[in-house]
Amino acid sequence: MIDGFSVLAIIPARGGSKGIPGKNIIELGGSPLIHYSIKHANESRFCDRVIVSSDSDEINAISKDLGAEVLFKRPSKIAASDTLDHPVFKHAIKYLNKNEGWFPDIVVHLRPTSPFRDKALIDEGIELLVKNQGVDSVRSVSLVDQHPFRMFQMDDDGLIKPYIKTDSGEPFLLRRQDLPELYYYNCVLDVAWSKTIMEKESMTGKKIKPLIMNHSDSYDIDTMYDLQVIRSLEASGLIKI
Repeated sequence: MIDGFSVLAIIPARGGSKGIPGKNIIELGGSPLIHYSIKHANESRFCDRVIVSSDSDEINAISKDLGAEVLFKRPSKIAASDTLDHPVFKHAIKYLNKNEGWFPDIVVHLRPTSPFRDKALIDEGIELLVKNQGVDSVRSVSLVDQHPFRMFQMDDDGLIKPYIKTDSGEPFLLRRQDLPELYYYNCVLDVAWSKTIMEKESMTGKKIKPLIMNHSDSYDIDTMYDLQVIRSLEASGLIKI
């Protein structure tokens, strides 16, 4: 709860990962991957409840043991590999409203694949939304390290052309300090008003406030290569969970 607004954290954790089998509960640092997001949410000053949405009995059992609420088994129709976030979150909010008569004011989205987030960022994101009540959501971003001005697209003739067209004609030759400052979504944290999700049918809406993060806090584990790199860095002592 913050300034009278109730807060729900939702951790979506589908069972059928293709890139890394069992990704959301794979071992990292001696614990299942999902452990870190559950821990971060439970340590938040503002999150009233922390629930996991999964179609997997194993993930649900582990999540419950780790301190999350498991209120339902996610229906298979919203647990496919191409299912987007919105129907998953809408289902969870509707379930709570129908079965408990509870409708949270704010929803926090935590992906299990971001175990290195600074737990303080969750509260920072929630506070940012409450202080800017005219926006639809807050989304974590980081400065791009591979700038789109230096990207190319291949045409049908096998030739490459700048992906971004500018007046200069050769944007890929601009000095680094002359490139526009751009940010990418790092998948670490989303905070939105429930009405954005339920009424505007969107996870973010059109008015998005950025929560700018360092790269060191925004590792996202999506492939086996990502996992191997993270495990190597952890084993060498260069990073800590």
